[in-house]
Amino acid sequence: MTNSETTRSASQTGSIVDDQDGGRVQSPAPANAASGPEDYATLTVGDTSLILACAAGTCPRILYWGTALTDTRPEDLELMTRRQHAKGGPDVEIAASLLNEPGLGLGGASGFAAHRGGKEWASVFLVERVERPAPDQLNLVCRDRATQICVTHLIGIDPRSEVMTCRTRVGNEGEEVLSLDWCTALCLPLDERASCLRGFSGRWASEFQIEHIPEFSGAYVRENKTGRTSHDSFPGLIATDRNTNEDAGMVFGYHLGWSGNSRVRVDRLSDGRAFVQMGEYFFPGEMRLAPGEVYQTPVLFAAAASKGLNSLSQKFHTHFRKQVMDGRIRGKARPVHYNTWEAVYFNHDEATLFSLAEAAAQVGAERFVLDDGWFGGRRHDKAGLGDWWVSKDVYPDGLGPLIRHVGSLGMEFGIWVEPEMVNPDSDLYRAHPDWVLGVDAVTQVPFRGQYVLDLTRSEVVDYLFAALDGLLGAHDISYLKWDMNRDVHHPASGGRAVMSRQISALYRLLERLRAAHPKLEIETCASGGGRADYGILPYTDRIWVSDSNDAVDRQRIQCGASHFFPLEVTGSHVGPKTCHSTGRKLSMEMRVASAMFGHMGMELNLLQETKADLEVLKAGIVLYKAHRELLHTGLFWRLDTPDHINAMGVVSLDRKQALFSWANLTGHGKTLPGRIFFSGLSPERRYRTQIIWPSPARSPTSPSIIEAADLSGAGTVFSGEALMRSGLQVPLMNPETCLIYRLIEE
Repeated sequence: MTNSETTRSASQTGSIVDDQDGGRVQSPAPANAASGPEDYATLTVGDTSLILACAAGTCPRILYWGTALTDTRPEDLELMTRRQHAKGGPDVEIAASLLNEPGLGLGGASGFAAHRGGKEWASVFLVERVERPAPDQLNLVCRDRATQICVTHLIGIDPRSEVMTCRTRVGNEGEEVLSLDWCTALCLPLDERASCLRGFSGRWASEFQIEHIPEFSGAYVRENKTGRTSHDSFPGLIATDRNTNEDAGMVFGYHLGWSGNSRVRVDRLSDGRAFVQMGEYFFPGEMRLAPGEVYQTPVLFAAAASKGLNSLSQKFHTHFRKQVMDGRIRGKARPVHYNTWEAVYFNHDEATLFSLAEAAAQVGAERFVLDDGWFGGRRHDKAGLGDWWVSKDVYPDGLGPLIRHVGSLGMEFGIWVEPEMVNPDSDLYRAHPDWVLGVDAVTQVPFRGQYVLDLTRSEVVDYLFAALDGLLGAHDISYLKWDMNRDVHHPASGGRAVMSRQISALYRLLERLRAAHPKLEIETCASGGGRADYGILPYTDRIWVSDSNDAVDRQRIQCGASHFFPLEVTGSHVGPKTCHSTGRKLSMEMRVASAMFGHMGMELNLLQETKADLEVLKAGIVLYKAHRELLHTGLFWRLDTPDHINAMGVVSLDRKQALFSWANLTGHGKTLPGRIFFSGLSPERRYRTQIIWPSPARSPTSPSIIEAADLSGAGTVFSGEALMRSGLQVPLMNPETCLIYRLIEE
C-alpha cells in the first residue's frame, strides 16, 4: 500500500485507540488546518451538499443533506425548518443533534449511551470548535464538561464519488472508567419524503435479499450478533420516495463498513422526524474506556442521489474503486478462477487434481484454487483446523508438484485457509485449549465442530502469522481464499466480551500478512457472503458472494449485492449441472451467463462434464475475457423489469459500448414477453445491437426478433434514444434462460 492507502484503510476500523490500536485511527487535523468559530459549516461536492449548524456552545445539527444547494444561505434553511411547540409536548421544541444524546430529552432512540457506574449518563455535547483539515472534510470537536466526555465528529464527502463518510470519536476525559454501551457513527436525519425503505436480509446460500419495509411509526431495527457481517442482516439500507425506480427519483443509501457485530436502526418519531443510525453492537461491558482512552466508530458510508437507484449504486461503486479498494491490483484483469471444492470436496487425490488442473487450463482458467482438505488431519470438517502444514497423508511430496504443474499450465495457484478457527481435534487445540473465545461458565454452541481463536491474544496472532507466512514463503502461492465458517456466540476473553477488538485484530493480521507478501491477493469468504463489507475490503480483493452456485438464485443474490459492490469484486462461479445447494438442474448456457456478470470462475468437476458443455463453457470464458475490462470499469445499470426477470448491464464510461443481461427466471404470465428498455446509452448515438450469448440465440418459435433484426448475426443499428425509450422486443424464452446483448456505437 501507499502511505495514503494505509491511512485510509486504517481509519475505517472501530476500535479503542491505545498503543496497540492507535495506528488504526485517523491522525488529528494538521496544525495548520483552518479552525475557529463559525455558526454554520457547508460541504458541497459535485451534486451533494451537507449543511450544519455548529455555533460554539450549541449542539451541532444537520440542516440539510442531499442534492446540492448552490444559492441557499444556511440561515434561510434554519428559518425555513423552524419547528414550534405542540400541545401535549415540551414547552420548547427539542432540536436534534449529531448523536441525539440522552441529555437532550429527544424522543426515540439515542445515538449515544455511556455512563460511569450508572451515573453521568445524560450527556449533552456542545461544539467547541470546527476544524477543516481539507476542503471536503469537517471535524466537529464537542464536549460535555459535566460528564467529562469529548466527542469528535469526522465527516467528509469524497470529491470523486460524492459518498459521505461519517465517524465519531469518543474520548474519556474523566478519572474513572467510562462504559460505552452504544455509539452510532452519526444520527442522519431522514428526508420526510423518503418514506420507503429497503433493507437486506437472507440466509446461508441466499444472501443480499432485498426486503421492502412498509411505512411505519416507531423503529426498524436489525441487530447482528454473529461476529461477522452476517448472511441475514447486511448493514446496508436504502431510502426512497414512493415513485423512485432504477433510473428516476430521490434515493439515499447507507452502509456501515464493519465486519463484526452491528446495529442498523431507523426511528420515525411521532412528530414526523426520522433518523438513521448505524454502529457497532456491543455486548454488556464490552467497550470500557479507561481515563484517557478513545474509541472511534466504524465508518458510515452514505450517499444521496436524485436519479434513481442506479445513480446511487454508481456512487458507491465509484467510491469503492477509488477509496476502499486497495490500489495494488486496480489495473490487473480479474483472472478466471477454478476452485476445487465442488469437484472433490475433501477427497484430495493428486492424480485427480492434476487432471482437473489440465481440464481447467483447457477451458481457459487463469487461477487454480485448492480448497479445503490439504492440511493437517483435515480429511473431514471436524478435524485439522489450526494445523496449517501440508498433510503428508495426502501430499507425501508436499504441494510443490501440484503447484509446479499448475504453473506449467499458465495458471496462478491459490489455496483455502480458515485461520480464525480451530477444531478440538487438532494439534493446536490439544496444545492450547485456552486459545479460544468463550465464557467459562457457558457451554459453547456446537457449530461445524469448531471454535473461534482469540485474536486479541498476541501469541495467537503471532502463531497464525508465522504459519501463513511460512506457507506463502515456501510455495508459489499468490492467492488465499480466507474463510470464516461459524458464528461467534460468546466472544469473550478473560470473561469480557471482545468482539470489537477481535475484528480490529483480524484487520491488523491481514494487513501484516499483505505487507510481508505485497503481491498476495485475498478473498473474503464466510460460508459465502457472510463477511462482505467496506471494512474488510481494504484488506481483501474479492468477495465470495454466496455458497450457492445455483445460477437462478445467483441472479437475485448478485442483484442485491450490486447496490453496494461493483462486479469486479463479486466472485461468481459456474457450478455443476445439478446445483449442490438446491438440486436444480440448469443448462451450461444459463450457468455461464450468470457467472459472467461478476468476477467469473468455475466450481465443478470438469472431468464429469460432457464434451458439448465443456465447449460451451470454453466459449463463455472467451467471451468474458473479451469483455471483462468493460464489465469491471464501466457504469453499472439495473433495469426495471417484472419480478420474473432480472436484467442488468454495464455501459462504458465513454458510452460507446455496452453489455446487458436479460434473465428469464421463472417464466412470464403473458403470451409473449415485453421489451427490454436499455439504460445509460447516449440518445443521439446509434448502436449496432446483437445477442452474443447464447450463440446462436434461438427462440422456441420463429421467426422472432432474433431473425427479424439478425440479432444472432450482424445485428441491426438502432438509435440510443429508441433503445432506451421505445425498447427492443425480447424473443420468447424458456424459464431459466439468459440472453446477453452487446451494443457498439456505429
